Amino acid sequence: MLKISILDTPSQRRLLLEGKLIGPWAAELARVWRQATADLNGRALIIDVKGLTAITEDGENVLLDLMKEGASFRSSGVFTKQVLKRMARKIRRDL
Repeated sequence: MLKISILDTPSQRRLLLEGKLIGPWAAELARVWRQATADLNGRALIIDVKGLTAITEDGENVLLDLMKEGASFRSSGVFTKQVLKRMARKIRRDL
């Protein structure tokens, strides 16, 4: 299960992800992200992956797509930091 919370402040919109980013939930994250970008009004959009406990290949592919589209991420812990680092290296290789 994946929980996506949207936290709005005057300077940013944060998508807080908690749980498992797997299969159909990966597609849901892509849909929510697209909707969240629609009315930012100059605010930053941050994807907070600190609460993720598992990420499948589908989940990584969605995060990679969002990273390629310029999404900003916040993470803590070894697991999520390693996943984001691996994706950033993949993007640099593909350029």
